[in-house]
Amino acid sequence: MGKKYKKKHVDEELLDTIFILERDWKSIEGIVEKSIEPTTTAINKEKFAQAKYLFLLREARHRKISAIRYD
Repeated sequence: MGKKYKKKHVDEELLDTIFILERDWKSIEGIVEKSIEPTTTAINKEKFAQAKYLFLLREARHRKISAIRYD
């Protein structure tokens, strides 16, 4: 049998990951915006970071998680 995780613990980890991904995405976005000629690699990294962030936001909405409850 596998280890059972409590829903609250998993939800808190999800929120932590969302905040980290948001910070990473905004950082990459700022670098790309300030670049004179952003490379396709940088643009792809930004899009990938945004996609991961938005995916986890949708998952949080699906689980009905609010960041206000966990502060």
